[in-house]
Amino acid sequence: MKIAIKNANIITMDKNMTQIENGYIIIENDKIAKIGDMQDYQEEVVEEEIDANGDILMPGMVNTHTHISMIPFRSLGDDCKDRLRRFLFPLEMECMTEELVYKSAKYAICELLLSGVTTIVDMYYFESEVARAVDELGIRAVLGETVIDFATCDSDKAYGGLEYGEKFIKRWIDNERITPFIAPHAPNTNNTEALIKSNEISKKYNVPISMHISEMDYELKHFREKYDKTPIEYLESIGVLSERLIAAHTIFLTDNDIELIKKYNVKIAHCIGANTKSAKGICPVSKLVEKDIIVGLGTDGPSSGNTLDLITQFKLFANFHKYINKDRSVFPASSILRLGTIEGAKVINKEKEIGSIEVGKKADLVIVDTKSVNMFPMFDVYSVLVYSANASNIKTVFVDGKCLVKDRKFTNIDFDKIREDLIDEMREFKIKAKDKEKEILE
Repeated sequence: MKIAIKNANIITMDKNMTQIENGYIIIENDKIAKIGDMQDYQEEVVEEEIDANGDILMPGMVNTHTHISMIPFRSLGDDCKDRLRRFLFPLEMECMTEELVYKSAKYAICELLLSGVTTIVDMYYFESEVARAVDELGIRAVLGETVIDFATCDSDKAYGGLEYGEKFIKRWIDNERITPFIAPHAPNTNNTEALIKSNEISKKYNVPISMHISEMDYELKHFREKYDKTPIEYLESIGVLSERLIAAHTIFLTDNDIELIKKYNVKIAHCIGANTKSAKGICPVSKLVEKDIIVGLGTDGPSSGNTLDLITQFKLFANFHKYINKDRSVFPASSILRLGTIEGAKVINKEKEIGSIEVGKKADLVIVDTKSVNMFPMFDVYSVLVYSANASNIKTVFVDGKCLVKDRKFTNIDFDKIREDLIDEMREFKIKAKDKEKEILE
């Protein structure tokens, strides 16, 4: 299929940050076939023509860390201390089923697409059900089964995710839009043997490995007392640091940690919204980028930051990092937008396929409405996207050359049915969640 998008303000996010204020692109099947200025446009025979009418055309955004099937937990116990162990872990064990994971994932994918996110990195339980939802709804995804040191909703034994995860990788490794990976939960929720085994699986199938690292203060205390090391130093000592590792959060990093991350080309998924909401801290991104360490943006789960869109993260990133650096000029808007697009693609080693608008790359594209009240005036397109825009400004979304959202409406997804199906599936969960909330508050 051949599609033309005309009269667009194109921000390519390529290495030269090329911008075409009145441009066009031609999509052929799943790839970008042509890019140019409208003054050079020559009419072509296409199946569909879209007039952007001056709206922004940008690459689809890449959410480098999330747990999308945690939609049912959103707004539950938000202000509770130790929420992870008091609310999340117990309710996951009691309530999460294959069907609830599947239906929650479908709902979350709708939210992601409507906000212009076209690629996600997700780790959770029953990850085969997440993959089923991804496969059906058309988003691009890097998906991993959680490995953890206790029995879970999808395993009756500790570290059951190792066996599940390897089978999952074998099942999805040749899929065009789905990249499987292995996902040990964290260094402190896995023993050394499980971490080494996870890394061996990652190496064997040449897939990513991702985990939460240096996120919790008690995590740091554990490794300091037991090994006299930071979590990063411990992972190096057991051979787990590598270019395949995506480290989520990394709030508490020493200078030596940063040197090790650089040495092994570890990638970072920075979750500014979730980390600041939980009052844990802020990853020292300025120190990381000074070392040319690759950093992308993530939302964490919808229960952690309460949203799955990256546009919210852009503003939060700007506000917090400018503040902690005491410098308004650090991280200009264009650099923040890169974190959510091409740098995110680098985190998952897919910068040759996605993350920027270039001929030959996948047609993962977003049109942003510039006629909305909050988008005027537009002196600087990057500033408008980072400081002024919100998720509702996303107008049209392509993934793999297919238009999944057009004029803010899904082209092939019945969102009302997805929502109703999830409401029905959540009935028992809501009862148990309210009981748990009452128990904790008492």
